[in-house]
Amino acid sequence: MKRSMVDVSQIEELKENVVSIKRVTKVVKGGRNMRFTALVVVGDKKGHVGAGLGKATEVPEAIRKGKEAAMKHMIELPLDENGSVPHDYIGKFGSATVLMKRSPEGTGIIAGGPVRNVLELAGFKNIRTKSLGSNNKQNVVLATIAGLNELKTPEQVAAARGISVDELMA
Repeated sequence: MKRSMVDVSQIEELKENVVSIKRVTKVVKGGRNMRFTALVVVGDKKGHVGAGLGKATEVPEAIRKGKEAAMKHMIELPLDENGSVPHDYIGKFGSATVLMKRSPEGTGIIAGGPVRNVLELAGFKNIRTKSLGSNNKQNVVLATIAGLNELKTPEQVAAARGISVDELMA
């Protein structure tokens, strides 16, 4: 189930985190053209997160563009009472795969660099993850967001099956 994009104007206090900055070179007749690519994750630590890629000739401009792109692609996430995911899920993007597991209170965020950036800004408190396949930062971030986007609350699953939440949990 795809979630619709979030209206950013209703969210206050967005935090940003630059996951990676890459220098890209294009060789042309007159020499080399240097540009920068910034992968930025934006979130409010209350269940909203997004990622974007910005490209420009200067680093600050690339970061600004990445932040704007991330704000355009923000999604809303279901958090359970422990600050964890409602159920285990595997997110995939390209050859990157991210396994996200539900965790009890006190576990903390057990995740690698790019996945940790996304989960912290999303507002998760207790979650275990494992990044499988590609370790390309951009694909790992997008796999994490793709997996989070597919999460369903128990209420959504019960409504889809036409039963009550109590019957679902039994």
